[in-house]
Amino acid sequence: MEYTHLGRSGLSVSRLCLGTMNFGSLTPPGEAHAILDHAHELGVNFFDTANTYGRAQSPPGQVAKNPQSHAGWTEEILGEWFAQGGGRRERTVLATKLYGDMGTWPNEGKLSALNIRQACDASLRRLRTDHIDLYQMHHVDRGTPWEEIWQAMEVLVAQGKVIYVGSSNFAGWHIARACETARARGLTGLVSEQSLYNLMTRDIELEVLPAAIAYGVGVIPWSPLEGGLLGGVLRSEREGRRRLAGRAKALVDRHRERIEAYEDLCDKVGEEPANVALSWLLHQGGVTAPIIGPRTLAQFDAAQRALAITLDAEILAALDGIFPGYQPAPEHYAW
Repeated sequence: MEYTHLGRSGLSVSRLCLGTMNFGSLTPPGEAHAILDHAHELGVNFFDTANTYGRAQSPPGQVAKNPQSHAGWTEEILGEWFAQGGGRRERTVLATKLYGDMGTWPNEGKLSALNIRQACDASLRRLRTDHIDLYQMHHVDRGTPWEEIWQAMEVLVAQGKVIYVGSSNFAGWHIARACETARARGLTGLVSEQSLYNLMTRDIELEVLPAAIAYGVGVIPWSPLEGGLLGGVLRSEREGRRRLAGRAKALVDRHRERIEAYEDLCDKVGEEPANVALSWLLHQGGVTAPIIGPRTLAQFDAAQRALAITLDAEILAALDGIFPGYQPAPEHYAW
């Protein structure tokens, strides 16, 4: 396993981050625990979750039916795994998130100082741990002043409940404002930003990625396969392993020409499309670790191949030709 620092921090994390959003709602707890154990066997030490994960989901074309599904269930599954001991918690860099509503009453969501305190304590109980290594704001809260947010985070750090603070789904100027406000208070500020980033969706290259690099904020891409579109979807369709319908079919039809060119290029490289997509992210400056969110152990194992793939300049240029990216702003749209 390869490791790198999370942004400008001294924290070492694996180049692949295990996302747990499917645990509970799609992946049964026993299988989730097996994936977590196997991650440690492979050297993956970076696990990401959120307080809202565990609500009912459904795979394409299926109806979710699980009476146990509820917000917080994924954290509970992780907590049950940590409780088994054997160094599980000590070997894990644990990242979770807050922002989404956990109830119907006021102050059960977003980033007020009150909710930051309540949400952190609730996550600690579910996770059965005394601290969170990386506490991430799942979205920007335009209604709460940064001074209030940082004051609350500062208290959690002083109490030993949180070590590092990160963001998710922030714009470039949100990152700048958060970091400058933290700096004025003498705080470390953000060390990571979790953003939607993949070969097909490259908007963060305009301002988010340059801001993150400038402030030493490590980027953790989510949805690296663009909801499966970069995972060999056309090949699966031809082989009868996936039946496209509804929104999924409309998306594939809209991008079919580019996806065909991409899958043909992957055949030329001799690698699976999903692994090429992950490897491409690992070649991008500022990226710490893409999040892989397997539903099964086989999916998790398959993703490890991405670490061994080297994409040369010719292949990277060919990928840019299929999925054009952005220059940093303002050069992309001005002289």
